[in-house]
Amino acid sequence: MSVSDKTAVVTGAGSKRGIGRATAHTLAAAGWNVAILDLDEASAKDAAHEVADRNGVQAVGIGCDVTDEASVDAALGVLAGALPPVGALVNNAGITSPTPFLEVSGEEWDRIFAVNIRGAFNVTRRLAPGMAERGFGRIVFLSSVSAERGGGVFGGVAYSAAKAGQLGFTRALARELGPHGVTVNAVAPGLIDTDITGGALEGERRTQLVAGIPVGRNGRVADVADLITFLCREETGYVTGATYDVNGGSHIH
Repeated sequence: MSVSDKTAVVTGAGSKRGIGRATAHTLAAAGWNVAILDLDEASAKDAAHEVADRNGVQAVGIGCDVTDEASVDAALGVLAGALPPVGALVNNAGITSPTPFLEVSGEEWDRIFAVNIRGAFNVTRRLAPGMAERGFGRIVFLSSVSAERGGGVFGGVAYSAAKAGQLGFTRALARELGPHGVTVNAVAPGLIDTDITGGALEGERRTQLVAGIPVGRNGRVADVADLITFLCREETGYVTGATYDVNGGSHIH
């Protein structure tokens, strides 16, 4: 089987300027059929139409709340009859929070973990068995530089803790699924120009942030999408349990 016989699922890929949509396009350009799951069903369908139109692959957009098991089951049930078997999963859906720890509420803490950790669990738990059974799979988690350096850019403690949890999730799952032909890796983006970070990339704040990046610029969504697509290749089968930084050298360790 080639990637043209398989489907890549990308969660949280509805945003027009987000990493998820860019990843969907890059995967499609590499031959993957694409399923986009997003809380905003209209955006998911718009993204899927755009991906199919530009790349000549099959693509579907499905409304899905990754924090809700029933919603995930329903969305993947629709997917099962619409596209080829799933060969890759990109756990991109996530939310951030800049709230300082001394001010964060239990409700906000739980909300951050619900999307970033439980959401990734809900989708991965549903798709991983099929990958293992077929003997091929690529799972990529979208963590963050905040998980490695302890916040300091946008995310507070809740966000950094949740994204660090994804790194542990990645490593442990890689050990379990490796014997079944499934690799599991994480990507930790730094300062990427998206709708989420756009407001912080203005004027003096932008100058300060970019000054700490050796390559002299903020990241682009394509920088992250290209790496994710590399990790999803059939040829990248001897790389698993790894975390790849995409930060222009702002956090070298």
